[in-house]
Amino acid sequence: MSTGNTQAPERLGPYRVVRKIGEGGMGVVHLGVDSEGREVAIKVLHPHVAADLKARDRLTREVETMRRVRSPYVAEVLDAELVGGQPYVVTRFAPGRTLEDTVLADGALSAREVIKLARGLCQALVSIHAADVIHRDFKPSNVMLVGGEPLVIDFGIAHLVNATRLTQTGMFVGTPGYLAPEIIRDSEITQAADVHALASTVFFAATGAPPFGTGTFEAVCFNIMEGRAQLDKAPAWLRGWLSRALNVEPAARPSAQELLRMARALDPSVTTFHETPPQGSPTATKKLSTRTRTMDTFSDLLPPVEYERPRPRQDERPPPYVPAPMAARPPAPRADQRVAGYPAPQQAQRPV
Repeated sequence: MSTGNTQAPERLGPYRVVRKIGEGGMGVVHLGVDSEGREVAIKVLHPHVAADLKARDRLTREVETMRRVRSPYVAEVLDAELVGGQPYVVTRFAPGRTLEDTVLADGALSAREVIKLARGLCQALVSIHAADVIHRDFKPSNVMLVGGEPLVIDFGIAHLVNATRLTQTGMFVGTPGYLAPEIIRDSEITQAADVHALASTVFFAATGAPPFGTGTFEAVCFNIMEGRAQLDKAPAWLRGWLSRALNVEPAARPSAQELLRMARALDPSVTTFHETPPQGSPTATKKLSTRTRTMDTFSDLLPPVEYERPRPRQDERPPPYVPAPMAARPPAPRADQRVAGYPAPQQAQRPV
């Protein structure tokens, strides 16, 4: 059977393959039909990945973890074949679009939809953590929207708490824009990393952009590790919730259960940012404009951040370039060499 330029098998075990519906770094996802005519999603490892024992181990862990999670907000595993020449996992088929595809096509979600998403994802995370699991890959492309409700669909790099790390020292697996800072630093990873990634995913849904910018890999990672989320782009009523969950320090973030409680209290009519303080400390109320630090003071040390700009229509041409008169041009700024640790420029000495 052929699906476009991609060859797909006609059958995988007892399942008839209908068409390819997705593809990632580890494998291809096909829409299939079981012996009773029900639609299922079949994730098949790429051949070169299937030959990697660590990749098979990762798939085995995916099955183990997903079978331990019971939630209407998490795609359940129905079947798996892990020892044959073409290992695959069968999950419940979710007829819908990913959160990423939805936002890129239709724009940011409404306040009501964002709250519904946040509450559903928090409930999914409560169930995941209750099974003693760290998902490690919450992101918009791993969340389906089915009838307006979220469904977590991929545990591709999840692992059990205290299980052997699958990544090597100095390496990490995941999407940089949605990683927790401790994953980038390669320090101890706890369930708090999922809280951070979940909040980043909700930020994307509410704004249409990732919370730590869209520049170079290094710039995005720097923003994450420094806690420089662009909270001023988020709705005012959501900023306090995001701020708690995106804390740089894992221990300072709320648990999944606490984050769910906070999500249930979200109210779009609240326009001031009240940051919930730790127990025993005075109530903290912070101005909206001071919550997001800018990158200006680091501009000489970091590569430039390139933001996507709307493309002009074909019938619209930019105006011709007209150079400014010499007298109107501002003098070229003098580089401050002290920014990079150089000694201050010496003043020219006047002859005696």
